[in-house]
Amino acid sequence: MSIYCGREFSADDMQTIKRLMEQDPSLKRTPLSRQLCELLHWTKPNGELKDMTCRVALLRMQADGLITLPASRMPGGRGRPHFPPTAATDAQTPLLQPVHALGALTLRAITTTAVSRLWNEYIARYHYLGYTPLSGSQMRYNVFAGDQLVALMSFGASAWKLAGRDRFIGWPEPKRRKNLQLVVNNARFLILPWIQCKGLASKILSKIARQLPHDWYQRYGYRPVLFETFVESQRHRGTCYKAANWVHVGQTAGRGKKSTVHHPIIPIKDIWLYPLQKNFASVLCE
Repeated sequence: MSIYCGREFSADDMQTIKRLMEQDPSLKRTPLSRQLCELLHWTKPNGELKDMTCRVALLRMQADGLITLPASRMPGGRGRPHFPPTAATDAQTPLLQPVHALGALTLRAITTTAVSRLWNEYIARYHYLGYTPLSGSQMRYNVFAGDQLVALMSFGASAWKLAGRDRFIGWPEPKRRKNLQLVVNNARFLILPWIQCKGLASKILSKIARQLPHDWYQRYGYRPVLFETFVESQRHRGTCYKAANWVHVGQTAGRGKKSTVHHPIIPIKDIWLYPLQKNFASVLCE
């Protein structure tokens, strides 16, 4: 039994994968992953195939020497997306109003190509981590105060294993694998640098905690029950998360997802969690 992307693959499953490729050697990776999802009934809660996740799993199986995939249509890879700055994201006059003097806050999900392209450009230009594409289930938002864009946010898949979080939840290993999708990671949170309104960040966090579970359900057919995020401890103190009642549960080890060493090689980050419903632990452990 092997585990890839949170799913257990039995010996029969591996034979199914190999049989699909043997039956049609010309089958490319995308149709292969879709056919495999259909055969294994690997779907999201809303019934959609988890074909993107399946392709990641297949690549990891190949890296482990278990299978040999058909050649990629793009041998050099897609490359990392690049979003050079344009006048559309140039800095604006600083906004120094107190939070209560701003227009009403609204969170607008990113749904069109043009808005998505601009969101990516803002993040690439002004977030210290830059732009990195999210995989799997995700939501991105523009945050407006009245008609003015003040912040940008994104949410996606949670960390596979996280000692501080997993102790806080108290879930056994089988339940973690089964229910991990109910934990959503706040991957990016950017207050635009010319927006200087004390208390705005925590107010946005409180609002997203009310809105995202509904939006996520509309898009994916289920409601997450816990937020997580990481704050680079040498760069930020996580003040806005604390003000919005997030819980600090420890720090990352600083080794990265695939590291084989036992000492920090990337910045250590504080782990913050926010329960989206009171019985989150029982839901995650049931």
